[in-house]
Order: sequence, then structure tokens, then C-alpha cells
Amino acid sequence: MEKEKSARTFKDFCAIAEEFSQCMNDYLYVYNIPGDTYYISERALRRFRMPSNIFQDVANTISTFTYPDDIPLLQKDLSEVNSGLKDERNLEYRWLSTNGSPVWINVKGRILKSSDGVARLMIGCINEIGKRQKADNVSGLRGESSLEEHLKLLGPSLMDAMFLRIGIDDFKVINERHGAEYGNYVLRAVAGCIKQCLRPLQSVYRIVSDEFMVLDLSGSDFREMNRLYHDIRSAVDKVISTEQYKAIYTISAGLLSLKDLAPEVAQDYSQTMKFSEFALTEAKNRGKNQLYFFKPEDYNSFLRMRYIRSSLRKSLEENFNGFELFFQPIVVSSDGELFAAETLLRFHTQTGEYVPPLELVSILEESGLIIPVGKWIIRNALAMCKKCREKYPDFVISVNLSYIQLLKSPLYEDIAESLEKAQMPPTCLIVELTESGHLENTPAVQNVWKKLKKLGVSIALDDFGTGYSNLINIGNLRPNIIKIDRSFTVKALRNDYEHELLIHIIKMVHRIGLNLVVEGIETHDELERINELHPDYIQGFYYSKPCPAEEFVQKYVTAETITEF
Repeated sequence: MEKEKSARTFKDFCAIAEEFSQCMNDYLYVYNIPGDTYYISERALRRFRMPSNIFQDVANTISTFTYPDDIPLLQKDLSEVNSGLKDERNLEYRWLSTNGSPVWINVKGRILKSSDGVARLMIGCINEIGKRQKADNVSGLRGESSLEEHLKLLGPSLMDAMFLRIGIDDFKVINERHGAEYGNYVLRAVAGCIKQCLRPLQSVYRIVSDEFMVLDLSGSDFREMNRLYHDIRSAVDKVISTEQYKAIYTISAGLLSLKDLAPEVAQDYSQTMKFSEFALTEAKNRGKNQLYFFKPEDYNSFLRMRYIRSSLRKSLEENFNGFELFFQPIVVSSDGELFAAETLLRFHTQTGEYVPPLELVSILEESGLIIPVGKWIIRNALAMCKKCREKYPDFVISVNLSYIQLLKSPLYEDIAESLEKAQMPPTCLIVELTESGHLENTPAVQNVWKKLKKLGVSIALDDFGTGYSNLINIGNLRPNIIKIDRSFTVKALRNDYEHELLIHIIKMVHRIGLNLVVEGIETHDELERINELHPDYIQGFYYSKPCPAEEFVQKYVTAETITEF
């Protein structure tokens, strides 16, 4: 009888809670403690990753949509509820949303007991601690949730809308230098500048931190929205001047037109916000204080870069699966004997997509992954060198280094350790920089070069002839080898002036005791003409394109002579 009463009471409370939940933003719940059954407002299913709004085995079921780090806290709390150790509940932890992201919630509840003092029911309310406010009290504008509600009401007419997402450049610096109170003043000032520039059928919302969204329903085109952006910039400049330049700041903006998107995408609020955020970020990445107009092709390129970065990280986790080293021979110009090989990195994603080398290196440097990948390259290049020395005792291997490795990793220690583990002498290694135009004569760089040269590692200055800083770099870095870039080689083969210039460069390099490699030789005629200038070494497709390690070994280690192509 008592159990039947408890079940009936639970059912009644669920019905009441469902009625009340229709007119509030929070989620109501009822927990039948003896029956281990849980009810929550049905609309919670649209927000959280729960199997149903009524479920049993409460502790374990709630754990399935609780943020993993918070499960012990949840289990302890429910244990105390079930054992009667608490009459009220007030807990802050995280549930997982439908897309898997953590959402902070505050769970409050009160336990109802029977006449004999046994805990029967817990009723309560759950609200999202970080839930977006409908209005912002700092700027005086409506917030992002109000924008979302407005867009839902527009329906199909939303297709004519334009979104101008505005952000204050380096707003964090303003707060750090002048304090949060002045930062709030700047937010209010910018909000005021935006409002005063708006025309009919345009509205503004503060969506996050220092960002605002202008919603245009007037049918404006890009030119008119560009004019609006510059009007707002001018108004902001006047505020800064009025404040006697206490803080100097600019605004960037990303412009999104839903006309450029497919209807099903345009009416997806999360996609709209994602695209507008990308547009604003792109404006900042391109130098700030400017307007960028969203282009689907740019966004697709961004997604591709993100996918490649993800693939690179996954590859590192899987012992560099997808990476491969190619090798291109460097031969003695006088007799065509094999002298060395340049190590070149190749990569395929998990789906088999080939990433071009220049793009690959750029992404590795931007992400910082060039550091672990660089160590992997050195280890495997030395292993290749060891194999080649079975036939060519003086064979050396050349490895490209990134300036990021110089700045952000213990490069000297990594190279010394790799040489020791490979049981190879330092003289077997040449290191060359991939960004000669970005070299700086800093004490850190000088220290690394000096230590490497003292160890016995050779230094090569790559891409010579492509920048204006190369002659300075020769003086600063004192390299052992200069590599003439193919672009300069081609000019020298086609132009008398450039040819004469190359002659003098080779003489100068030899006069100061350095060796010289000419890159990019592809034909026998090119080889003969370049050899007349007496370079030390030749590298190019004439001898071989870069090839995998196994193919290189077959061609140049097991073969009697170098094959000409």
C-alpha cells in the first residue's frame, strides 16, 4: 500500500512539474527514491545527452551524460540522498549537451519524507549556470539568447538577412592596462557608437565578451554594410579622441550574408554563429581594423586546415603513421659521385589525402608540431645515413630545420642525443634552415650554431638567391655550405646578367672557404652549363626526383653507379 502511494505521488508530481516547465527556462525534476526512478522536464532531451526524460537506475544513468571528471561528485551526492544524510540538495557540476560539450548546471532540491521519516521523493530545479542572458547590463543591449529567439521568429524571411559581427581588437589589453571598470566603459561606448549608426530594420546585440552582432533586415548590400562598418569606426575614433586617447583601440568585423548559403544551412542558428565567428576571426587574422566578407571557399579552406591539423596530431599519437621521408641525392659536380642526400618530409592523412610539402611545413610550424616531427625526421634520417654508409663511408645526410625548432626547442641537445643513440659521428649531418629569409642574428641563434659547428655538424644556408638577407646571413651564421635555389639557377641559365652574377657568387663563396650546391638541375644541357662554373655539388631531377627510402637504397646503395634520368 505504501509503495502504491509513493508511486501515485511520484506520478502526480511529474504531471505538475511538466505543466510548470512549459512556462519557465529551467528544468524541473522529481526523484522517486525508493523506486529509483527519475523524471525531468521533457524539453531537457533537446539540450542534454540523456536517454529519456523518465529513467531508472538513476546513479548509473545520470553518470552516462555527466562530464567524466564530475562523476565521483555526483555519485557521492546521490549516495547521501539515498541514505538520508541530507534533506536538501545544492550541487554544481557538468552535464553533457547533445553535441557532447560540457554544460555547467546547478541542481537544487528538497526531500519529502513520509510520516515515519523515510525519504520518499526529491523535487527540485536544475538551471544552467552559464546560460546566456537575454540582456547585458554592461552594454545595455540584448544578449545572444534574445538574438536566437528573434531569428526563430523570422522564419523564411531570414534568408534576406545580413550579419555584421563586430569585435574590439585587443580588448584584453585594455582591461589589463586600465582595469575592468574602464573596459566596461569601452564596451558601453562601442555599443553606443553602433546604435547611433544603425538605420531602420537594423538591430544590435552583445553576444560574447567584446563582440557585438548587428542584424540587418533592410535588404542592404555589401557596399551599404561596408559603409555602416566605417561609420561605426569613425564614431569609435571620435570617442577615443574625446577621451584624449587614454586607450587607443580599433574594431574588426566579419560580414555574413545568408543569401550565399543553402536554405537549410542559413536557417541553422549554430551554423550562422559559426560562420560569423569565422568571418570576424579572419578579419583579425588579416591585420585587424578591417572588414572581412564571408566566403564559403575560405571557410572550406579553414576546415581543411583544421582537418589536417587533427590528422597530424592523430598521426603523432599513432607513432607517426602517415609520415614518410623522401631522399634526393646531392652529387659531386666533378665526377657525379654520391655525396649526400637531402631529407624531405611527406605526409598523407588518414583518408589518403596528400598534403603538399610547403603547406605541410606551414601547418606544422603554426601548430608547434614541427618540434616532435623534427625530432622524428632527424632520428630516421640518421638511420638512413647509417645504411648508406655501408657503401659510401663518407656519405652525409642533410636535414631541413624550421626556425620554430630553433626558438622553441632544445635543438642542440636533441641533435646531440639523436647522434649518440644512432652511434653516428656529427660530421655525417648537415642542417639547413627552411626559412632563410626569417633568420635573426640573436644570441640564442648564434649560440645554437656555434655549438653545432663545434660538435662537428655542418651548417647549410638554403634558398640562397631568393631573399635580400642572404649575404648578411653568411656573415652572421658562418655556414659551411651555400645552396643556390632553383629559381635563381633558372634565371642564370636564361639571362646573361644573372649568369654573370652566379659566376661571381660562386667565386665569392669559394674565396671565403665555403662549399656550394646548385639546386634544380633537370637536363644534361643545364648540367654542362652549370659545371662550367665549377660548383662543388649538384642537386636536381637530372639525377633523381626525391624518392622513398627503399627506392633510394635500391638506386644508390645497391647499384654500382648513380643512374641518370
